[in-house]
Amino acid sequence: MSLFERIREDIRSVLDRDPAARSWLEVLLCYPGLWAVWIHRVSHVLWKAHLRLPARFLSQVGRFLTGVDIHPGALLGRRLFIDHATGVVIGETAIVGDDVTIYQGVTLGGTGKGHGKRHPTVCDRVFIGNNANILGNVTVGENSRVGAGSVVLTDVPPNSTVVGVPAHIVYRNGERVLITDPHDIKDPLSDALIALSARVEDLERQLGAQEHRAVPFAAEEAERTAYRAELDHLREYVSMGEGI
Repeated sequence: MSLFERIREDIRSVLDRDPAARSWLEVLLCYPGLWAVWIHRVSHVLWKAHLRLPARFLSQVGRFLTGVDIHPGALLGRRLFIDHATGVVIGETAIVGDDVTIYQGVTLGGTGKGHGKRHPTVCDRVFIGNNANILGNVTVGENSRVGAGSVVLTDVPPNSTVVGVPAHIVYRNGERVLITDPHDIKDPLSDALIALSARVEDLERQLGAQEHRAVPFAAEEAERTAYRAELDHLREYVSMGEGI
């Protein structure tokens, strides 16, 4: 594919995906995300030719002009659409497939100071919402969607929608994914729910053991009443947490 054919393809992909784009000239003049992709293609050629300093310098010029920081070593597929552009960061070993859409504030970043593949792989036709962070050598499968503000730390299967901090699957293959185990969401809220659920189970066991006695004593009746009150209180908190 010639240079001009690739440029036409990039402009057409913006027109197809952004209803605010009204003409080819508007896209050419007013879409810094498109400029960032074009600048990266030149810097990437320099990077592969081992002209590392010129490649990095050109990428920094692109960052100044567009607000998008793409390392020249990153591999970008065809028809990448970076909408609104500002604040997007794509690391050195990141791989982005074809027909990917990225909104403002997205980071495809690394973790730690290790060498080798340390940035994400984003497969074809992935949508990444604004201010999402995909960190480390993880893979986001084809046709998946990453919700705005999410933090992805593990692989995302194809045809999935993930949200949250850290991100968890809410849709897969078009069907709602229900979370029945709090361990599936590894955050402080899930830890609190696990502790509350364990306490509820313990109180239910103690209350059940006392109710099997034929003649309750006054002290036991008072203890049972206290158990019931605490149990009702904890059940209320658990139900509130499950509704979040």
